[in-house]
Amino acid sequence: EVQLVESGGGLVQTGGSLRLSCAASGFTFNDWTIGWFRQAPGKRREGVASISSRGRIMNADSMKGRFTISSDNAKTMVYLQMNSLKPEDTAVYYCAAGITHPLLRLTPGDFNSWGQGTQVSVSS
Repeated sequence: EVQLVESGGGLVQTGGSLRLSCAASGFTFNDWTIGWFRQAPGKRREGVASISSRGRIMNADSMKGRFTISSDNAKTMVYLQMNSLKPEDTAVYYCAAGITHPLLRLTPGDFNSWGQGTQVSVSS
Protein backbone atom coordinates (compact mmCIF):
# COMPACT_ATOMS: atom_id res chain seq x y z
CA GLU A 1 0.00 0.00 0.00
CA VAL A 2 1.38 3.40 -0.98
CA GLN A 3 1.80 5.76 1.95
CA LEU A 4 2.42 9.47 1.63
CA VAL A 5 3.14 11.82 4.52
CA GLU A 6 3.43 15.56 4.03
CA SER A 7 5.26 17.98 6.29
CA GLY A 8 6.63 21.51 6.24
CA GLY A 9 3.48 23.60 6.18
CA GLY A 10 2.99 26.62 8.37
CA LEU A 11 2.32 30.34 8.56
CA VAL A 12 4.49 32.69 6.53
CA GLN A 13 4.31 36.34 5.52
CA THR A 14 3.77 37.54 1.97
CA GLY A 15 6.98 37.16 0.00
CA GLY A 16 8.30 34.42 2.23
CA SER A 17 9.27 30.85 1.41
CA LEU A 18 8.40 27.35 2.58
CA ARG A 19 9.58 23.91 1.60
CA LEU A 20 7.09 21.09 1.78
CA SER A 21 8.21 17.47 2.01
CA CYS A 22 6.42 14.30 1.01
CA ALA A 23 7.72 10.98 2.33
CA ALA A 24 6.66 8.19 0.00
CA SER A 25 6.73 4.46 0.63
CA GLY A 26 5.05 1.20 -0.34
CA PHE A 27 5.35 1.41 -4.11
CA THR A 28 4.79 -1.93 -5.82
CA PHE A 29 5.34 -0.57 -9.31
CA ASN A 30 8.47 0.93 -10.81
CA ASP A 31 7.25 3.91 -12.78
CA TRP A 32 5.31 6.29 -10.60
CA THR A 33 4.56 10.00 -10.47
CA ILE A 34 4.12 12.07 -7.33
CA GLY A 35 2.23 15.31 -7.54
CA TRP A 36 1.56 18.25 -5.28
CA PHE A 37 -1.98 19.59 -5.20
CA ARG A 38 -3.66 22.28 -3.17
CA GLN A 39 -7.16 23.12 -2.10
CA ALA A 40 -8.25 26.47 -0.73
CA PRO A 41 -11.53 26.85 1.19
CA GLY A 42 -14.47 26.80 -1.17
CA LYS A 43 -12.33 26.01 -4.19
CA ARG A 44 -11.57 22.92 -6.24
CA ARG A 45 -8.40 20.96 -5.67
CA GLU A 46 -5.80 22.00 -8.25
CA GLY A 47 -2.50 20.61 -9.42
CA VAL A 48 0.71 22.43 -8.54
CA ALA A 49 3.53 20.24 -9.91
CA SER A 50 4.49 16.62 -10.36
CA ILE A 51 7.62 14.57 -10.85
CA SER A 52 7.97 11.02 -12.10
CA SER A 53 10.41 8.37 -10.93
CA ARG A 54 12.32 9.06 -14.16
CA GLY A 55 12.49 12.78 -13.44
CA ARG A 56 9.80 14.07 -15.80
CA ILE A 57 8.30 17.25 -14.34
CA MET A 58 4.96 18.91 -14.97
CA ASN A 59 4.18 22.38 -13.60
CA ALA A 60 0.99 24.35 -13.34
CA ASP A 61 1.40 27.48 -15.44
CA SER A 62 0.03 29.78 -12.74
CA MET A 63 2.76 28.81 -10.27
CA LYS A 64 5.65 28.23 -12.65
CA GLY A 65 8.69 30.22 -11.63
CA ARG A 66 7.75 30.44 -7.97
CA PHE A 67 7.27 26.77 -7.07
CA THR A 68 9.85 24.07 -7.77
CA ILE A 69 9.40 20.32 -7.36
CA SER A 70 12.30 17.98 -6.75
CA SER A 71 13.08 14.56 -5.34
CA ASP A 72 15.99 12.91 -3.60
CA ASN A 73 18.22 10.37 -5.32
CA ALA A 74 16.48 7.46 -3.66
CA LYS A 75 13.15 8.83 -4.87
CA THR A 76 11.63 8.37 -1.44
CA MET A 77 11.21 12.08 -0.73
CA VAL A 78 9.57 14.68 -2.95
CA TYR A 79 9.88 18.36 -2.15
CA LEU A 80 8.01 21.49 -3.12
CA GLN A 81 10.00 24.69 -2.73
CA MET A 82 7.64 27.64 -2.65
CA ASN A 83 9.04 31.15 -3.01
CA SER A 84 7.48 34.62 -3.21
CA LEU A 85 4.38 33.35 -1.47
CA LYS A 86 1.15 35.28 -1.78
CA PRO A 87 -2.02 35.24 0.33
CA GLU A 88 -3.79 33.44 -2.50
CA ASP A 89 -1.38 30.52 -2.04
CA THR A 90 -3.10 29.80 1.28
CA ALA A 91 -4.47 26.25 1.07
CA VAL A 92 -4.10 22.71 2.26
CA TYR A 93 -1.32 21.13 0.22
CA TYR A 94 -1.48 17.42 -0.58
CA CYS A 95 0.93 15.03 -2.20
CA ALA A 96 -0.47 12.21 -4.26
CA ALA A 97 0.88 9.27 -6.22
CA GLY A 98 -0.12 7.71 -9.49
CA ILE A 99 1.19 5.28 -12.08
CA THR A 100 3.12 7.06 -14.81
CA HIS A 101 1.61 6.76 -18.29
CA PRO A 102 1.66 8.94 -21.42
CA LEU A 103 -1.77 10.44 -20.77
CA LEU A 104 -1.16 11.29 -17.11
CA ARG A 105 -2.28 14.83 -16.38
CA LEU A 106 -1.75 17.09 -13.38
CA THR A 107 -5.33 16.59 -12.26
CA PRO A 108 -6.58 14.96 -9.03
CA GLY A 109 -8.49 12.20 -10.84
CA ASP A 110 -5.29 10.82 -12.35
CA PHE A 111 -3.72 10.12 -8.94
CA ASN A 112 -4.71 7.18 -6.77
CA SER A 113 -3.09 7.58 -3.36
CA TRP A 114 -3.17 10.69 -1.20
CA GLY A 115 -1.52 12.04 1.89
CA GLN A 116 -3.39 13.75 4.71
CA GLY A 117 -2.36 17.26 3.68
CA THR A 118 -0.46 20.09 5.31
CA GLN A 119 -1.77 23.61 5.86
CA VAL A 120 0.03 26.57 4.28
CA SER A 121 -1.13 30.01 5.36
CA VAL A 122 0.27 33.23 3.91
CA SER A 123 -0.48 36.44 5.78
CA SER A 124 -0.75 39.80 4.02
